[in-house]
Amino acid sequence: MSTQVAPDGAAQGYRAHGTLAFTTEFRRQLTRRRTQLTLVLMALLPVVIFIAFSIGAGNGDDDDSGGAFALADFGTFGAANFTLFSLLVTSNFLIIVVVALFCGDTVAGEAQWGSLRYLLATPVPRGRLLAIKFSVGLTFSALAVVVLTAASLLVGFLAYGWEPLVAPLGGEIAANEALWRVLSVAGYLAVTMLVVAGLAFMLSVMTDAPLAAVGGAVLLHIMSNILNAITALGDLRDFLPTRYSQAWLGLLSEPIQYDEMVRGTVVSLVYATVFTIIAFARFNRKDVTS
Repeated sequence: MSTQVAPDGAAQGYRAHGTLAFTTEFRRQLTRRRTQLTLVLMALLPVVIFIAFSIGAGNGDDDDSGGAFALADFGTFGAANFTLFSLLVTSNFLIIVVVALFCGDTVAGEAQWGSLRYLLATPVPRGRLLAIKFSVGLTFSALAVVVLTAASLLVGFLAYGWEPLVAPLGGEIAANEALWRVLSVAGYLAVTMLVVAGLAFMLSVMTDAPLAAVGGAVLLHIMSNILNAITALGDLRDFLPTRYSQAWLGLLSEPIQYDEMVRGTVVSLVYATVFTIIAFARFNRKDVTS
């Protein structure tokens, strides 16, 4: 009995776009304990912050160090301020780790389990395999930011009500306008995280160890922040991927300052695109043995 073969050499009825569906990979990742615990953590973190505020109330400890932690003085002024504080303190490390985890474990995790070669033998085209896995990783990364933002708004509203947003640099933003300002901050932070996602994804293709991909992305992001703090580098810092990570402050000024946010968005997209292209080029030439 002979097997019918299509003109392109594939088996009759074979459809490359039907080998690995986005929904299939999404459900598969959603059922993983790692994913569930991460999303639960993002949802519970605002509760932990609220408890910390409640326990620490009245201690009289003033933090004059400026920067991210100066917002702690404003975190209890209303839901908008509470959400802004939650986003800022987590964007310095936790969100970076979460994004690196979701995108750095995509290919390296399959290689570590020894299932990557079986996926390719299904056969799933390499380009489609990477595209689906990276898309799912980005989706869960965005979902983590959404869960954190929504939970912070809810906890902040229940605990402190909906009040005008008190900007850390002075001034107030009306309560009816505060919501979209805070959501815009969350959106901009998500865009800057594309650099971490692209880097973790690239490293995931280059190694069979998920921890190396995740840790490498986090480490390089931290190194970029350190270099950005060295003023002696001058204009060279403009090329660092984290140079405009604080540009969201422009959303809290009157009038809104978009210039640095636009630059930050462009820089993030350029780095993420370059890392993604390298990942696809490397994987297409890689000899998959695991």
